[in-house]
Amino acid sequence: MSQIVYVNGDFVPAAEAKVSVFDRGFLMADAVYEVTSVIGGKIIDFDGHATRLQRSMSELEMVSPVTMDELLQIHRDIIEKNNLVEGGIYLQITRGAPDVRDFAWPDPEEVPCGIVLFTFDKPLVDSKVMDEGIKVISIADERWGRRDIKTTQLLYPSFAKMQAKKKGCQDAWLVEDGFVTEGTANNAYIVKNGTIITRQLGNDILHGITRAAILRFALEAQMKVEERPFTIAEAQEADEAFVTSATGFAQPVIEIDGAQIGTGIPGDISKRLREIYTEEMIKAAI
Repeated sequence: MSQIVYVNGDFVPAAEAKVSVFDRGFLMADAVYEVTSVIGGKIIDFDGHATRLQRSMSELEMVSPVTMDELLQIHRDIIEKNNLVEGGIYLQITRGAPDVRDFAWPDPEEVPCGIVLFTFDKPLVDSKVMDEGIKVISIADERWGRRDIKTTQLLYPSFAKMQAKKKGCQDAWLVEDGFVTEGTANNAYIVKNGTIITRQLGNDILHGITRAAILRFALEAQMKVEERPFTIAEAQEADEAFVTSATGFAQPVIEIDGAQIGTGIPGDISKRLREIYTEEMIKAAI
């Protein structure tokens, strides 16, 4: 069966899906997106992603083409149409397709926002990389300043990811003013003497939905959490490190810029957080 995608109100085979060449998402990355996980055919933390989506759109003065209730139904429909059991749903909302290319935003009453969704299969609960951990490099953070808005401006994170691959690593941690901001598509953490350390929220990092859940579960499990910036040098001396994301959950980091982290194998805290997160999210899935 061919993949079914959702484009501006219609479910169509992926091979037939089309958007205008004048769409501002295509021309200017004038778009926001979300990725939600699916386990057992059910959606993980939809409310969190919907809330962040609305915030991103509000910050950019975009008007949603659907209500959040309608969006939830679209998610459920696309899961069913693609027989998705485990993996994710990519959602993108653009500022639409005016008749001409212009830096000025079009009137939202005249040019409605565009919306696209598609699914992808991916092992989430049982993943080899979770058992082995990943290696990362550090690279200067040269993105725009509003990283709290989840836009499709992903060229620099893609560049950073490729620099990591060239060095035989899986990801990069971005560094600004001497401190780690986040990974290319995830929030970054270290653990020292039993304390989980991660950068505090602000305009300089994405307000991760998985981050919020992981920190909540950590506190409920009586773990210590400290929200503050940390350096690459501090990370290299940590007992363990990990990243969090919608489809990566809590993913161990075992090497940074060639320096082994802790024992060089995934640490107990990241393992436990992944277990708790998986259990609780499956319970709450809709």
